[in-house]
Amino acid sequence: MLKLILGNKAYSSWSLRGWLAAKLSGLPFEEMVVPLYDEGWDRRREGDEFAPSSGKVPILWDGDVVVWDSLAIVEYLNEKSGGERFWPADTAARAMARSMAAEMHSGFQALRRKHSMNIRQVYPPARLDNDVVHDVTRVLELWAQARARFGGTGEFLFGEFGAVDAMFAPVVTRFVTYSIPMPPFAAAYMQAVLSHRWMQDWIASAQEEEWVIERFEQATDAP
Repeated sequence: MLKLILGNKAYSSWSLRGWLAAKLSGLPFEEMVVPLYDEGWDRRREGDEFAPSSGKVPILWDGDVVVWDSLAIVEYLNEKSGGERFWPADTAARAMARSMAAEMHSGFQALRRKHSMNIRQVYPPARLDNDVVHDVTRVLELWAQARARFGGTGEFLFGEFGAVDAMFAPVVTRFVTYSIPMPPFAAAYMQAVLSHRWMQDWIASAQEEEWVIERFEQATDAP
């Protein structure tokens, strides 16, 4: 069986992406959640299970095969599950979805750095730095283009929930955590993501975690 190693569900945005990919695959998998940055973190990340990723999570084991990095996990599980669950069937839609996922994977550094994921908190609205505003504006542009061109009658970016929605799911939670104002179309999309049964399961698990990482409990400037 597949084994997926995750970080704290309250804080680990990349773990959420990898976990949603595992759920999307439809394949059975075992999940193992490890607390980030606790007293055993340095020792744990040097162990055999974490060595290939240098301690980063998520990391997926499939027997002797190991895959790390959320986007790599998406593509591995897409292939393993038959190649029909993750990306739109239409060529143009699939190209756009993959481009959006890749941009999410490599971009939006200001939003990530200054507004880290914390599913258990909702902070009062605050003025956003200019670089964060730029990132938020770009996210909304991408969402609007996807919904207008390929959303159809579905609730998600390309109609049905797919890999690109998994990649943007932690951004949805950030927008909620930091009370960032959203236009109606984006608010509707965010509600669809948050209401998805897999997201509800993740959020419930995050709420039940006892671990608290103080560096991620700040309303702004969290790493």
